[in-house]
Amino acid sequence: MYFLKKLGVIVVLMLSLDHAWAQIRIGQTVGLTGPVSGTVKEALSGAKLYIDAINSKGGISGERIDLITLDDQFDVKQAAENARILIEEKKVIALFLNRGTPHTEAIMPLLAKYGIPLIAPSTGATLLHKPVNRYIFNVRSSYQREVEKIIDHLNTVKTDRIALVHVDDSFGADALAGADAAFAKNKIKPVAVLKADRSKPDFASIVPALIKANPQTILWVASGTAVSEGIKALRAAGSTSAVVTLSNNASEGFIKSLGAQGEGVIVTQVFPAERAINYAMVREAQGLAKVTNQNLSPAMLEGFAAAKVLVEGLRRAGRNPTSDRLTMALNSMSRYDLGGLVVSYSVTDHTGLDFADLSIIGRDGKFRR
Repeated sequence: MYFLKKLGVIVVLMLSLDHAWAQIRIGQTVGLTGPVSGTVKEALSGAKLYIDAINSKGGISGERIDLITLDDQFDVKQAAENARILIEEKKVIALFLNRGTPHTEAIMPLLAKYGIPLIAPSTGATLLHKPVNRYIFNVRSSYQREVEKIIDHLNTVKTDRIALVHVDDSFGADALAGADAAFAKNKIKPVAVLKADRSKPDFASIVPALIKANPQTILWVASGTAVSEGIKALRAAGSTSAVVTLSNNASEGFIKSLGAQGEGVIVTQVFPAERAINYAMVREAQGLAKVTNQNLSPAMLEGFAAAKVLVEGLRRAGRNPTSDRLTMALNSMSRYDLGGLVVSYSVTDHTGLDFADLSIIGRDGKFRR
């Protein structure tokens, strides 16, 4: 009898310890190295600001969020393989904040096969919005919305000599479709539309073609490294055309890569300014960033907002959440206030936010609105 009582105490103790260390496994595949590493690391830092704060308070119902991040080097095949590893071997219940349009396309079959939700993909591709994908929950606005914002603005300020350079993948094709629609809406005919190789852009042919077209503004759709190198090549050739790029390059890393050529470059934004304290979410992120001695950036805000959606979904899914329960919880998330920005999902709408704004890089190397 004494032995059984002692054994019972041990079992209870083991169960208590197991509960204390219970974890909710979330998977992420992103390019921690490679051409988008700067922006990726900033977004991840923003997500961890919020996740770490939640974990420090005991997690969700006593369960800590374990974010398992694998480096895909911004390679499409590696992204798909990482997603497989995370789902099959690491047993994650959701994927989170991945990066890249073709990369997300490669992951999508795995989501359907295993019933795994993907929360806050860091891409604004239309294919993730329409038709509604049962397992993809967008947070940020779409690329086509950003492109529309740019061309509407340029038309307003009487800029009609516009050139477009776009990467030759599904990201570039999506932006091109948005640009075509916005050009037609504003009755503008672009002076040049050029395609650039995703891995090795041929600036030796792209730049002379741009100079010949003599645009007032160039909309450059590509990764941060490709855009910054393109701008440097453009300036070295003597071009003074204004350059605007999309929010995938809204990071301090992009500004640093431009160096002295950064001033005046326009970058779209899909979240409020990192100094917009009229938004409660920005104030919250600023407070946590200050504690960890970090400077808040637009990319960090995207990661922070994504983490807030993830955590709220997990809360609504209840103790010991599963993929199915998390998906159902997200589908029932109506008018969730991130802190001045409202997200709503349903079985017929996984759009997320529709926020789009323009910023310009100032002489001080900061984004200005």
